[in-house]
Amino acid sequence: MDSLTHIVLGACVGEAFFEKGFGKKAMFWGALAQSIPDVDFIASFWLPTAENLLAHRGFTHSLLFVSLMIPALALTANAIHRPHNIRFRTWLLFFAAELLLHLFLDAFNNYGVGWFEPFHHLRFSFNTLYVADPFFSLVPGIAFIALLLLPKHSNRRKLWYVLGMAVPFLYLGYCIGNKIKTDRDVKQILEKQQIPHEQYFTTPAPLQNWLWYVVSGNDSGFYVGFRSVFDSKKEIDFQYFPRQDSLLNPVHDHAEVQLLKRFSQNFYTVEKWGDTLVFNDLRFGQIIGWSDPRGRFVFHYFLQHPDDNRLVVQRGRFAGWNRRTPQALWNRIRGN
Repeated sequence: MDSLTHIVLGACVGEAFFEKGFGKKAMFWGALAQSIPDVDFIASFWLPTAENLLAHRGFTHSLLFVSLMIPALALTANAIHRPHNIRFRTWLLFFAAELLLHLFLDAFNNYGVGWFEPFHHLRFSFNTLYVADPFFSLVPGIAFIALLLLPKHSNRRKLWYVLGMAVPFLYLGYCIGNKIKTDRDVKQILEKQQIPHEQYFTTPAPLQNWLWYVVSGNDSGFYVGFRSVFDSKKEIDFQYFPRQDSLLNPVHDHAEVQLLKRFSQNFYTVEKWGDTLVFNDLRFGQIIGWSDPRGRFVFHYFLQHPDDNRLVVQRGRFAGWNRRTPQALWNRIRGN
C-alpha cells in the first residue's frame, strides 16, 4: 500500500490497541510502526536502480526484519514512556500487530514482498488491490483526522477507530471476491479463445477494483487485455506482445538484466526504441491501456541509458492522463 494509507491505518490500530489511558501517543506509535518497513526507500540514494527495485519491499519487509524490530521498538517505547502501567508483553503484541499488518497488506499489491529474505528470494504478490486505492484509504484517512481533532477522552473516538479499521477490511474482502470472480471468468475466456496461459495473472487497473488488467502467455510472448467485473460478454480483446528475448543477446550476461528478469517474475518483453533497448515489466500495466490497447507499458527500463531510469515504476503510471481519461476509465468499468 502507499505510505499515507499505512500511516492512517496504523494510527487507527494504535488507538484501538490502547484506547483510553495512553492519549494520542498510541496513534503516533502506530503510524511510526506501520512506516518502519518502508525505510528501504533510503537505499535509492546509493543503489543502482535495478538493485533498488529488489531492495524495495525486500529485507525490510521480511519476517526476519520484523522479528528484530518488534523487541527493538518495544524496548524503545517502554523506556520513553516510563513511568507507566503498560506491560512489556503488550508493547510486543502491539508492534507485532502493526508490522505484520504492513507486510500482509503490501502482499495484496502487484509489486511483490520478500517475506523470506534474505534466505529465499520468493516474492509474494496476491494482485488484489491497486497500490493506491482511494476506496480502501478514504475512511481510515477521515478517521485519522477525527481522532486527531477529538478530545482524548471523547466517547466518539471508539466509533472512528472501529470505522477506520473495519471499512477497509470489509472492502478488502469485497476485492478478494472480485479477484475470484475475475480469475474464474478469465480462465474460461482463455480456454475459449485458445490463449496460452503457462504464465498468467490479473491485477486491478489504477485507483479502483472493478476493471482488471489481464496478462497471459508463455516464453514466446504475452496477450494483454482488460476485464471488468460488469462485463457481460465472455470474451476479451487481447493484444499480443512478443517477448523478443533475442534482443537481449548482446547484454544477456549483464547483472542489470538478470536483476530485471528476477524482479519481473518472468513477465517481461523487450523492445527497441531508437538507439536503446527497452525492458518492459508487464506487471505494472499499460499507460491508459483501456483506451489505447497498444499503449506502452508503465514500467519501461532503458538498458542503454541507465541514468534515465529514475522513478522507473512511477514515471509511466499516469503519463498521458488528462481530464478525459477518468471518463474513459469509468466507461470501461461499466462493462461491454
